[in-house]
Amino acid sequence: MNHTAAVDLFAGPGGLDHAARAEGLNPIGIERDPAACATRRAAGLATIEGDVRQHGPADFPGATVLLGGPPCQTYTIAGSGAGRRALDTVLGLAKRMAAREDIRGALAGLDDVRTGLVLEPLRWALAAVDAGRPFETIVLEQVPAVLPVWQALAELLTAEGYTAVCGVLRAEEYGTPQTRRRAVLLARLGSPVALPAPTHAAYRSRGSRLPAPVSMADVLPHRGEFTVVSNYGTGGDPKKRGRRHSSEPAATVTGRINRNRVIGPRGEELPRFTPSEAGRLQGLPADWPWTGGDVWQQIGNAVPIPLGRAIIRAALGNAGGP
Repeated sequence: MNHTAAVDLFAGPGGLDHAARAEGLNPIGIERDPAACATRRAAGLATIEGDVRQHGPADFPGATVLLGGPPCQTYTIAGSGAGRRALDTVLGLAKRMAAREDIRGALAGLDDVRTGLVLEPLRWALAAVDAGRPFETIVLEQVPAVLPVWQALAELLTAEGYTAVCGVLRAEEYGTPQTRRRAVLLARLGSPVALPAPTHAAYRSRGSRLPAPVSMADVLPHRGEFTVVSNYGTGGDPKKRGRRHSSEPAATVTGRINRNRVIGPRGEELPRFTPSEAGRLQGLPADWPWTGGDVWQQIGNAVPIPLGRAIIRAALGNAGGP
């Protein structure tokens, strides 16, 4: 198989890169977290440990695919909220960037520097266009709150000759054993692009003719029957603790998944998930070499493999595939 060169911004522990390799890409990831870099290297992924802002497309002249999943902490409901509060400012900065204005001072003035990182893929894309070597394909993902940014970027990329589409996808509809919603942007230079069609039914949907979502039991058969009890999405209210049976997909995997209780069919406490098991709920192989510090946060930050493959395949225009 001929592999197409790709560069992955904010590459994390390797979820999107693992998906990219399965779709015929040869990605190199830029990641500043030493722990995530250690995991990536142990997994055999090409890695540059550093700040995305200190690099650009000129450093990767052979790359034709741009991937990216900027940090989400300031945009998530559980995070600081700085990104959501600054959304109008970020959208204005995107337009100024597309007009080739220098916005570095404005980015530095944001309450949280991570908020502006969502615009880094646009900087890379525009720099590549201006250098006469535009990326042929762009794939971005983030939490649903970033969808307005992706919509703005899609409009700006269209003005640069791309066809772009964006939306919020449900990970379980693409074979991930987990309910996780992600805002994605797919862009292709000079040819049509569309969001991938679901391959599985949505969680708790009725009347769908698609296969049922992949369950926790499907990927963790050695566990037998169990129920996961978590506080995810409950605001910490113990009366609202979320429960998922092993016959269902997991709730969104976060960096706190190690705190989830696992209860057996007779109410007995079972061992909590191991990193390998939590990684499998993200679609990663059982032997993924989690290493370095804060392994649980690395797992929570990973892009689910089945969803990653689906959006990359759609962006590339690849038909079929598992």
